[in-house]
Amino acid sequence: MTALLERTNTAVRRPFLSRGVGFAGISTAMVAILVAAGAPTPLLPIYQHQWGFPPWVLTLAFGVYAFSLLVSIVVIGSLSDHIGRKPMIIGALALDLVAMLMFLAAPSIGWVIAARVVQGVATGAASSSLSAAVVELAPERFKKLGAQMTSMAPLAGLAIGALFAGVLAEFATDAPFAVWLVLAVLIAALTVFALFTPETATRKPGALASLNPRISLPVRVRGLYWTAVPGIVGGFMTMTLFMGLVPALLVAVFEVRSPILGSLLAAVALGTATAGSALTSQVRPPRLRSTGTSAMIVGAVLFVGSIGATSLTLLWAAAIIGGGGIGLSFAGTTRGLVPEVAPHERAGLFTAIFFVGYLAMGSSAIIAGLFVGVVGAAAAAAGFGVVTAIVTLVGVVAARLDRS
Repeated sequence: MTALLERTNTAVRRPFLSRGVGFAGISTAMVAILVAAGAPTPLLPIYQHQWGFPPWVLTLAFGVYAFSLLVSIVVIGSLSDHIGRKPMIIGALALDLVAMLMFLAAPSIGWVIAARVVQGVATGAASSSLSAAVVELAPERFKKLGAQMTSMAPLAGLAIGALFAGVLAEFATDAPFAVWLVLAVLIAALTVFALFTPETATRKPGALASLNPRISLPVRVRGLYWTAVPGIVGGFMTMTLFMGLVPALLVAVFEVRSPILGSLLAAVALGTATAGSALTSQVRPPRLRSTGTSAMIVGAVLFVGSIGATSLTLLWAAAIIGGGGIGLSFAGTTRGLVPEVAPHERAGLFTAIFFVGYLAMGSSAIIAGLFVGVVGAAAAAAGFGVVTAIVTLVGVVAARLDRS
């Protein structure tokens, strides 16, 4: 009888889904949570038209998301190394569902900004745990794909989110309602799915201590990490160009008010980033970083040139080349670092990577927004492009030193 009860309890505890199915589902969740993060980009100009707030509020709504995500990463980014991946993933998805419902009911820009804060906390909680779980759930013959997903999924998710919301913004009668309703249903379904996925991490003591804000980066990869930091910062600043500044720039400089163009530019930048990451699995990480940072510099220069020449053609070229650079650089960074750490250190590593990236994204977006209010969208965006090129140039030098 005792043996029968033990077998029954084991069956109850055992997940209903195999590791392969879990890998597919958790990979989808990683993409979906970033789809939701990318969706506001084409919707913010609609909110501005409806509620009449100044242009700098657009970048504020973008920046507070990055900062709340940053705080979340620093405080709870390593928690899944102690309590397990599954509880963190379920909690993060549930919190993201709350953000979707807040967006759905938002009566003012204040509600949208509050929802962005909640969304940032949810995404930060999910970032390191989802990244680690995807690597660990990947079947043995797909281990390389698991590592690739950690660099591809965030970029692909943001691209899909911007494009999805942009298409609905162009054609739907009430685009914000339609976008957030679809995403709420998707996130709810993935939250339920996560309940039945396998756990991949062994619990260990120190969960409360891990909540002390710090970056737990293994000593043996610190040198490589610091050489990669300028490229990480440059990549996230390049994303800010197309997701945080382009919506205001299109209206102020190019006199384009169609939401779909801004979403297409963001989708192209992040789509080429995804392609750059996906199609270079055989290239050595240092070469990827060097090529990627160089491409981001070219993209930043083209971005500045598009403002001076009022040329949408140059802006499209900036999105393609700069976006491709993001993917190559980020892929080179993750593929160079992940194999060097033990499984229980992966969440901490991804926390360190995302920390500097989102710090750069949040601070640069808010500073750029303040300058938009003072000097105008054109001058602020051009200055942002110049700073991005300079920061990324440091990344080129660091990547070349890493290769030598």
